[in-house]
Amino acid sequence: MIRVGVMLAFRSLCQGALNEVLDRRVPYLLSSIKDLHHHEPVGREFMIVHELASSAGEKCPIDPVLWNILRNMKSSSTEKGPNKEDYTIACLLLVFVAVSIPKLSQSDLSTYKAFLGGHLNNSHCLAKSINTLTAVLFSLSDSRDISLRLKEFLMFTSSSVLYLGIENDKETMKNRESVFLLLDQIVQESPYLTMDVLESCFPYALLRNAYHSVYKSSATEL
Repeated sequence: MIRVGVMLAFRSLCQGALNEVLDRRVPYLLSSIKDLHHHEPVGREFMIVHELASSAGEKCPIDPVLWNILRNMKSSSTEKGPNKEDYTIACLLLVFVAVSIPKLSQSDLSTYKAFLGGHLNNSHCLAKSINTLTAVLFSLSDSRDISLRLKEFLMFTSSSVLYLGIENDKETMKNRESVFLLLDQIVQESPYLTMDVLESCFPYALLRNAYHSVYKSSATEL
């Protein structure tokens, strides 16, 4: 998931640069694309509009490139229509990721460095891969509850991460604060989640203290 996030983050940087150039060189064309993207059609045709917007460097709630890749990878038996197994697999993937995130606290490379704006092992890219894959997978299964599934994922992850607060093992809790920040990064990256949702399942005081701790430790290293 981290590798997928790194690739998506790099592509996002390239798209941002493209969008900035187009805004300077062809502002009227870009404005038309933005307007069309804002008033996207209902139904499967929306992906065509997403492809157009993405080619101009615009951000899309559902990644059209990844959507087409995964759709083409589906077997001929599932091409006839939505498969309930696809939906189940997508749900299980989110559960697997949610219970695995606390394990990152055991790695020295999971440390968040404020002057880099990320974790040493690029685990901050998990926020992009989780949000992107969730939207694409549930869109392919014709599910309309992407927001609900992400909220459930956030609750599962918060519950798993909160167990780090009661751990006494130094190896388990050495990068606990850095892992706490992942929750905030997931919400900031998502078009479907808000801070209100995060605060309903994870104490804001822990998040605030985590930011204070990592920024303080980063300042002492400079």
